[in-house]
Amino acid sequence: MGLRDVSLSFKEGEFTVIAGANGSGKTTLLRHLNGLLFPESGNVTVNGISVKKDPMAARQLIGMVFQDADSQIVGDTVYDDVSFGPENLRMQRTQIDQRVHQALSDVNLNGFVDRSPHNLSGGEKRRLAIAGVLAMSPRVLLMDEPFSNLDYPATCTVLSQVLKLDQAGHTIIITTHDLEKVIAHAQRLVVMEKGSVVKDGLPEEMLPGIEKYGIRPPCSVQLGQGIRSWVN
Repeated sequence: MGLRDVSLSFKEGEFTVIAGANGSGKTTLLRHLNGLLFPESGNVTVNGISVKKDPMAARQLIGMVFQDADSQIVGDTVYDDVSFGPENLRMQRTQIDQRVHQALSDVNLNGFVDRSPHNLSGGEKRRLAIAGVLAMSPRVLLMDEPFSNLDYPATCTVLSQVLKLDQAGHTIIITTHDLEKVIAHAQRLVVMEKGSVVKDGLPEEMLPGIEKYGIRPPCSVQLGQGIRSWVN
C-alpha cells in the first residue's frame, strides 16, 4: 500500500502507536522512516537529516524491529547476532562487547550469548531482534507488529521490555492492528486507512468510532471501563 498525503512529526521520547487494518500502510510508513523505502514526492527527515540523501546516517538514529524476527537473525550465536551491527560500524572490540551485553541485559537475555538464535522461542527471538537494534544505540525504535504470533507469556515479556525502553526515554513507534496490548501506555494514536492518516491524537480521543477503520477497540473500552493496561 502506497502512502498518500502523509504529514507527521514525532517528538523525542514520545510513545506512538500507529494502528490500522491489514494493508492500511502502517509498515510502508515505517519503512520510509529509516530509508528502506523513499517517497516519490515530499521528504522524510530525522533530526534534520534527509533520509533520502543520507540513509546510513538515518539508520544509525532509527532502528527497526521487523514483524518476522527470523528475518533479522544473521548470527550463529546470540552474541554474533547482536554484535553484527556494531561490528559493521567498525567499533573497537571492547565497545562492541559493552554494547552487546548491555543490549542483552535490556531485554532480559543475559546468559544467552552462546545460544543458537534459531533454537530460541518466538518471544526470545523477538527480544533478540530488539537487542540487535539497541546495540546500535538508536534514538528512535520502530516496531512492526511486535506481538504477532506470540503466546500470552511471551507477549507479556516483550511488552514489559518495550515499557522499560519507554521509561528509559527511547522514542518508540509501534504499528499494530490490535490495540489491546499497548494503547494504555501510548501517548499518541495515529490511525491509517488506505495509505492515509485519518486520525491522530490522544488515544482516549481517537478511540470512539475506530471500528469503522477495521480496528477492534480494547475490551475494556467496549465494556465501558475506559482504557486499561493489558498487563495489570
